Amino acid sequence: MQKKLSVLRAAIAHEFLSDNIDPDITNLCFDSREVKKNSLFFALPGTHVHGNEFISMAISKGASAIVFQDELPEEAKKAISERKVQDGTEVAFVKVENSRFAMSPIAAVFYDDPSSKMGIIGVTGTEGKSSTVAFVWQLLRLCGKKAGFISTVQYSVGEKAIANPEHQTTPEAPIIQRQLYEMLQNGCQFAVVESSSHGLSTKTNRLGNVKFDAALWMNVTHEHLEFHGTVEQYKSDKANLFRSLDKISHKKIVNGKEHIFTPFGVINAEDPSAEYFANATKSKVFSFSTFGKAGHSEIQSNCVLPAKVTQFECHDLNATEKGISFFMHEKNLEESKFSVNAYLPGAFNAYNVMAAIITVSEITGIPKKEVAKYTTALEPIKGRMTQVDCGQPFEVIVDYAHTPSSFETIFPPLRKRAKGKIIVVFGSGGERDTKKRPIQGRIAAIWCDTVILADEDPRGEDPVELLEMIAKGARQEGKNESNGLYIIPDRKKAILQAFHLAQPGDIVLLLGKAHENSIIYKDYVMPYDEISTAKELLDSM
Repeated sequence: MQKKLSVLRAAIAHEFLSDNIDPDITNLCFDSREVKKNSLFFALPGTHVHGNEFISMAISKGASAIVFQDELPEEAKKAISERKVQDGTEVAFVKVENSRFAMSPIAAVFYDDPSSKMGIIGVTGTEGKSSTVAFVWQLLRLCGKKAGFISTVQYSVGEKAIANPEHQTTPEAPIIQRQLYEMLQNGCQFAVVESSSHGLSTKTNRLGNVKFDAALWMNVTHEHLEFHGTVEQYKSDKANLFRSLDKISHKKIVNGKEHIFTPFGVINAEDPSAEYFANATKSKVFSFSTFGKAGHSEIQSNCVLPAKVTQFECHDLNATEKGISFFMHEKNLEESKFSVNAYLPGAFNAYNVMAAIITVSEITGIPKKEVAKYTTALEPIKGRMTQVDCGQPFEVIVDYAHTPSSFETIFPPLRKRAKGKIIVVFGSGGERDTKKRPIQGRIAAIWCDTVILADEDPRGEDPVELLEMIAKGARQEGKNESNGLYIIPDRKKAILQAFHLAQPGDIVLLLGKAHENSIIYKDYVMPYDEISTAKELLDSM
């Protein structure tokens, strides 16, 4: 790609500090280490260091333009002079109110606004996003549609899914726009984007220039309050996905032909916030419900959904470690009933599959009954109720569950079918929501016989102090060091302890890391794979 800086500047409000300089831009960067000749570098304010401190490095590596906020440091001014002396080239400076916010409109223009040329599906929620994104993508392809996706676990630009090396659910705007552009170049008609609350927040604006045609919302539970401040703001940021449906034209050019998408939302009717999300858009809304059978035991929402919501129900849900089966139909339309079968472990996958069926049907026009025929071909994603079987006499399951709500979702059905004890290993992310930690400990202590606390991503926090916050909740439910509570920060040692304690018929749960490829500490990042570690330890026993 190549664009004149003047074309990119037109997308934002700014103060231009470099008269008569209009360089060609061939690369967008927000990490100074990735800067090369003709790059536009975004200097972003960070948690610990301001990006303006890296402007001089970006200039020395060949950046042609800088987008920044606040004031230029003296080092940057010196680097400008040195650059002019060395090769005679000048650097263009664009001062904005918020450099992170500016990335989205600039990136959209740089990549020729790719989301205006595909059907775009956004999936948000505290839990279930990655699985639902994967199932929507798989069903689109099984229905003969060319599609790509972006998620926490994997991404695809139209071909085979590739592992996502980052811990970031929704990437920064330049990455999203680039991947959407690559999907378009590969002939994709649709893109499915996992849309985190961070990505939807106006603080980051990562998704601010993505033109969504469909919005899925799975749930809202206690999470990320260190960023959003309150549950109300957390909900509001997620609801930006639904609000965006009403702000754009859905007339798009898909594969060279004009297509008008009818925007719609899909919501979880069991969540208490269902009415809030249904009312966040003027577009048509569809809902799904299992009447509490796939989630919190018998817990349902008492909210009254608006008349515009078309409700779909799940009946006769049967879930085993091998898969799920149920009947699905539109409320009060028994004749619309059809069967759904999927080789996906965990009753909670009924939510994800129902949402995916509704979404694919509505955006493609293919009847839901026809879409449902392909659910037997759905493949689970790595680290979502993944069984690890090395011939051991006990069950080992790896899952991403890391919130109080996800604990309450997976523990009850496992407790119901467990023949022996349940042993759980988990931790909590450092520099993230601290209020959830004792709640995690309390819930784990209620449902599990043994609780082993280990590092997840301590980041800048003291690992032991972090785990003690979780242990406080476990102790409130009677767990202590002589009664099934262990604090073992070294995750590998913690898992080994769990395996040594396990007896035939027991279930060992390894929660929180799942698909991730590292553990983040204060001063370093340790390569780590939960499934590989579990297999290695089981083979060594």
